[in-house]
Amino acid sequence: MMNTSLNEGLTEECSVWSLQAEDGDHYSALSEPDAEGLKEKKKDQGKNCSTLVYSVTDIPPWYLCILLGIQHYLTALGGLVAIPLILSKELCLQHDPLTQGHLISTIFFVSGICTLLQVLFGVRLPILQGGTFAFLTPSLAMLSLPNWRCPAWTQNASQVNATSPEFIEVWQSRMRELQGAIMVASCFQIFVGFSGLIGFLMRFIGPLTIAPTITLVALPLFNSAGDEAGSHWGISAMAIFFIVLFSQYLKNVPVPLPSYQGSRKCHFSKVYLFQIFPVLLGLAITWLICFALTVTNTFPSDAAVYGYLARTDIKGDVLSQAPWFRFPYPGQWGVPTISLAGIFGIIAGVISSMVESVGDYYACARLSGAPPPPKHAINRGIGVEGIGCLLAGAWGTGNGTTSYSENVGALGITRVGSRIVIVAGGCVLLVIGMFGKIGAVFASIPTPLIGGLLLVMFGIITAVGVSNLQYVDMNSSRNLFIFGFSIYAGLAIPNWVNKNSQVLETGILQLDQVIQVLLTTGMFVGGFLAFILDNTIPGSQEERGLLAWKETCQEECDETRVLEVYSLPFGIGTKFCTSSWVQYLPTCPQRLSGSKRKEEPKSLKQENSFKISSEREPEIDIDTRI
Repeated sequence: MMNTSLNEGLTEECSVWSLQAEDGDHYSALSEPDAEGLKEKKKDQGKNCSTLVYSVTDIPPWYLCILLGIQHYLTALGGLVAIPLILSKELCLQHDPLTQGHLISTIFFVSGICTLLQVLFGVRLPILQGGTFAFLTPSLAMLSLPNWRCPAWTQNASQVNATSPEFIEVWQSRMRELQGAIMVASCFQIFVGFSGLIGFLMRFIGPLTIAPTITLVALPLFNSAGDEAGSHWGISAMAIFFIVLFSQYLKNVPVPLPSYQGSRKCHFSKVYLFQIFPVLLGLAITWLICFALTVTNTFPSDAAVYGYLARTDIKGDVLSQAPWFRFPYPGQWGVPTISLAGIFGIIAGVISSMVESVGDYYACARLSGAPPPPKHAINRGIGVEGIGCLLAGAWGTGNGTTSYSENVGALGITRVGSRIVIVAGGCVLLVIGMFGKIGAVFASIPTPLIGGLLLVMFGIITAVGVSNLQYVDMNSSRNLFIFGFSIYAGLAIPNWVNKNSQVLETGILQLDQVIQVLLTTGMFVGGFLAFILDNTIPGSQEERGLLAWKETCQEECDETRVLEVYSLPFGIGTKFCTSSWVQYLPTCPQRLSGSKRKEEPKSLKQENSFKISSEREPEIDIDTRI
C-alpha cells in the first residue's frame, strides 16, 4: 500500500535507530552475549551505513519479536481502520457503528492470515499485508450505481434500526456484491502471479504509468475527506496539527523512558516515540480533547447544530453492545453475488496494487538486508496476494489485501529486518481481530477526527504517486504531456460521466454498468491513458525512466544467499523444488547447471576487475565507460 512513511524510511536508513540507548547500545534489553554477536555482525558488514540489528533470516529474542510485532500492527493501524470507515457510508452503515466495528475486526483478522501466508509461502520478505486504497476507488464507483445507492431513510439516524431485517438486507446485499467482485478479480491476480505473467507486464509499465495511477487513487477522494473533516474543522485541524508535529518536527527528539537490563538494572533509555507512533499519538490526544469538550458540554447536543459530530458520546453504546470475543468466518454476510461491472472495476485496482507491491518488494529487500527478490519469489508474492484478496472477499472485509508500504518504511527506521517479527505482527492482527471490543473502540472515533486523518493520509498517497517521477526526465516535453494529460483526464472524465451517465447508455444493462464503473474510476482512466501514451509516443529508455526504474533488478547476487532467503520453508524448497521438471515452474528457483556455475565466478571476477580499473582510470583522465 502506498505509504505515509516509505520515503521517510528510505531516506533515513543511516539515522539513529529509533530505540537506541544513550550509550550507543542497540536495544537496551539485549543480553551481553547477544550484544557481542551483534558487534561481530556489524564488523562483517563493514562500511554499510544502514547496518541492521537483525537481518531477514535472523531470529530475535521472543519478547523482542512480540514488541516489534505490536509496533508493526500500530504502524498499519491508520490504513486498516480508515478503509472500513470510508466504505461504511456507501454501504449505508454510517449510523450503525456496531457493524462498523465488526468490519474493522474482520479486516484485522484477514490481514493477519494474509501476512502469515505472504511471509511463510509468498515472497518471504518481512512485509505486512493489509487493506488497499487501490480497491477503494472502484468499490465506491460500483456502489454509486443507481441500483446500489443507499435509500434516503438510511441517511436519517432516527429512522435506522440496526437490528431490523430490512436494514440488514440493505447493507449486506451491497457487501455481498463487493465480495463477489473482489473474489473473481482476485483469481486474475492469482493467475498473473503463479503463471509468471507479472514479469511480462512489468516490461511495459514504467514510472510514467505508475505515477498517475497511484496519484489518482487519492485525488478523487478529496470530497469524502473534506466532508468528514468539515463536520468540525477545529477538531480536524487539531488532529492534523498533532500528526504533523510528531511526524515532522519532533521525529528526531528522543523521549527518556525507564527500562531494565540485567547488567545495568533500572536506567533511562532514549526512545523515539514521536517517530514511531505519530498517527496513534495524534489521534489519542485529539480524542481525549474531544472527550473533555463533550463532558463539559462545549460541543452542541443538538444533532442539527454544526459541531455535534465531534462529540464522543454519539457512538457510546457501541462499546457496551460489542461482544468481547467474535470469531470472523467466511460468508458471515451471506453468499457473495457477482456482477460484470464490479469485476472489471476491481481488476483495475488489482493491476495498480500488483505494480505497487513489486516496488515494495525491492524496497523491503534493500531495507531488510536481503538480496533483490528473484523472479520466482515475485511471482509467488503476487500469487499469494491474490489468494489474500480471495480470502478477504470470502470473509467480507469489503476490500482486498496488498503489501503495506508503511511497514516497509518502518524497517528503515527500526533497522530490524527479521521476518519472524512480521510473523509476530501477523499473529497480533489475528488475535486482535477476534476481540470485538477493540474494533468497536476504533468504530467510535469522532467523525472530524477521521476527516483530519484522511486529509493527511490521502495527501501522502498523492505525494507517493508523484514521487515516482524522480526516475523520469521531467525536462522532456513528452513526459510532461503524458503525466499532465493523464492526471487531468483522470479527474475530468469521471466527473463528466457521473453527471451525464445517460449519454453513454447502450440499452444493455450489464454493458452500461461496466462502462460507468470504469469511466468513473479516475485511477483506471488516468492509468490507462498513461500506459497507452507512454508505450506509443517515441522516447528513449532513459527519458522514460525505465533504466533507473529497473536498476535494482539487475544487481548481481550470491545464489546461495538468494536460496537461503527466498526458498520455501519446512523443507518444501529442498524436497519438492529440486526436480528438473519443477524448476521450470514460475514459482520455483531455476538453478544453474554445473558448467554455468563454473563459468559464473570467472565472469564475476572479470566484471569486478573491470569495475576496479574503470574506477582508477579517471585519475589519469581516461574515460573508459562504454
